[in-house]
Order: sequence, then structure tokens, then C-alpha cells
Amino acid sequence: MTLLFRSFALLLIGLFLTACANTTQMGLTGVKRSQLQLIPAETLNNQSKEQYMGLISEAKQQGAIDNNSKTARRVTTVFKKLVPQTRQFRQDSNQFDWEINVIRSNELNAFAMPGGKMVVYSGIVERLNLSDDEIAAIVGHEMAHVLREHSREKVSQEVLKSSGISIVSQVFGLGDAGDSLLQQAGNLALSLPFSRTMESEADVIGLELMALAGYDPNAAVTLWQKMGQAGGNSGSSLLSTHPSGPERITNLQAQIPKVSHLKK
Repeated sequence: MTLLFRSFALLLIGLFLTACANTTQMGLTGVKRSQLQLIPAETLNNQSKEQYMGLISEAKQQGAIDNNSKTARRVTTVFKKLVPQTRQFRQDSNQFDWEINVIRSNELNAFAMPGGKMVVYSGIVERLNLSDDEIAAIVGHEMAHVLREHSREKVSQEVLKSSGISIVSQVFGLGDAGDSLLQQAGNLALSLPFSRTMESEADVIGLELMALAGYDPNAAVTLWQKMGQAGGNSGSSLLSTHPSGPERITNLQAQIPKVSHLKK
């Protein structure tokens, strides 16, 4: 190993050790895990805000932003009740630029971007006939991704993985074929397990958020049952970036007794 590569490897190890921290306070559901955060939060949040503004601008031009329908009002009401509860997990959560928009689309989807920008597609509410409690489950889940800074963690993992693969390949003379093999191994050993972990964390933190806001945590189970019926429950959990339907529901059911008393 050359001095250059040895130094670079040591630098990566140092970055790995110093950039690991738990992003949220541990709630009743017990989420506590050191997370790799190599990328500055401000950088990622600013980039995400620009992307979000572009998305919303395009949706407005297409007349797809929904501000006045019953669906939009329900989503906004739930969102406003959940935001204050985020301080239970992060005292600095008021510094997030929380915003939600409903887009008219049949797509069964909702997402949150780093920094607190969120989108709910009308299709997930209307096609699945979601109750307010079930809306709280999906919004709480997406808020939890923001609080845990999962996107920042994911980007940091990819940066570390790409750098590590390049170093190992060159040190051992594996060439392009080695790069490919290591990439595949990295996908299984690093990317997917963390992705499933992130989804599970968002589920249980979202469960606590919705209960704190006065919503029935049991609705998280019915939400994912509806999602499973709409999209199918089958598929290998090992190669999925999300827990399978039955696995997800079992995990939620195990956590509900911890938070059900929070609902007022």
C-alpha cells in the first residue's frame, strides 16, 4: 500500500469515527443509533429547498397544486398538529423549514426532503380513503425521516462507499471488474440494510409523533394494510429497500403499546 493510499484510508477512517452521531433524542420507541453524517446539513438542506421550489413551481404551472380541496385542508390540519410534536425528538426542530403541499395526482405517494419540505399526493388520501389518523401516520413517517436526517445519512454512506471501493480496488489491483464486484457487495452490505433500518425508524418515530398529536397509533397498521392491498405484500425483504408488508405491520404492532397512552 502506498503512503498516499494509506494516508487517504486513515483519513476516511477518521472521518467515519468523528462524523457518527445520533440525530434525535430517544423517545418511548427507543430509536437510538449512531449515524454517519459526512455531508453538512446546511448544504443538503439548501440543495433540497431549491429542488422543492422547482417542483412546486412546475406543479403550479400545471395547475396541480391543491390548496382548497377537502383533501388538502385535511392534510394541512394534520401537518400543523404534528409539527409542534417534533420538539420531543429534536429541540432544534423549530429551525427546520417545515412546509407541506398537496399535489393532485393519482400516485400513491408522499415524501419529505431534507430540511422539512414535504409533498403528499392526493391519490394516497383519496384512493385509499384514508382517515385523518391514517393521514397522520403517513405524515408522521415522513417527518421522522427529516428528524433523523436519513437523506443526509444516505448521501454520506454513498460518499464513503464510493471512496472506499476506489481505494480497495487500486490497492489490490482489481481493476474495473473488481470495482463492479465490490459495488455489488457494497449495495448489499451497506446500502440496503441501512435503508430498511431507516424505514423502520421512521415508522416507529412517526407512530409516537402521531400519538403525541392526538391521533390513534393503530391507524398506522391500517394504513400499511391498505398500502399492501393496493400494491401487494409479496417480495423478498432482503433485497427490498422497505420492510415487507407483514414485517412492517408486525413491528408497528409491537410498538403501539408503548405510545398508545399518549393519545388524548
